[in-house]
Amino acid sequence: MPVLAFNKRANFDYDIQETYEAGLVLLGYEVKSIKTGHVSLKGSYVTFKKNKNKSLPEAYLINAHIPLYKFAGDRPNYDPTRSRKLLLKKKEIAHLLGKKDEQGLTLVPIKIYTKHSFIKLEFGVGKGRKKYDKREVIKKRELDRSIRTLTKQTFRR
Repeated sequence: MPVLAFNKRANFDYDIQETYEAGLVLLGYEVKSIKTGHVSLKGSYVTFKKNKNKSLPEAYLINAHIPLYKFAGDRPNYDPTRSRKLLLKKKEIAHLLGKKDEQGLTLVPIKIYTKHSFIKLEFGVGKGRKKYDKREVIKKRELDRSIRTLTKQTFRR
């Protein structure tokens, strides 16, 4: 399962409670661009849009940047940050709608990867962290790093 793109800020800015896997509806040249590693999840999020014909809304990935594949030719109307539909089951959509309505919870993309020959998106239900929470995360990370270096030094002796 090679990871093609990773959202580094997701675990720092949000406290991820649950994760989900969804397929993406993409164009052929977008797939080739993603498989060559040209994709960015920075600033992207998952939202729901109401469809006229269906009772449940559909999930969409918003603001993910997938540049045009360089061998795709001329595509004058191509928008690299267009909305891309996510393929989820009805039960998952209903569950996520309930979670999204809770206070302060958002759907944050974590990574894009390949599973067999399909491109999948992993996203999580996250609660935004305050500035003091982020400071605590940084302190904990620095403390863990210093403990690791100290233990390495003691084992070398």
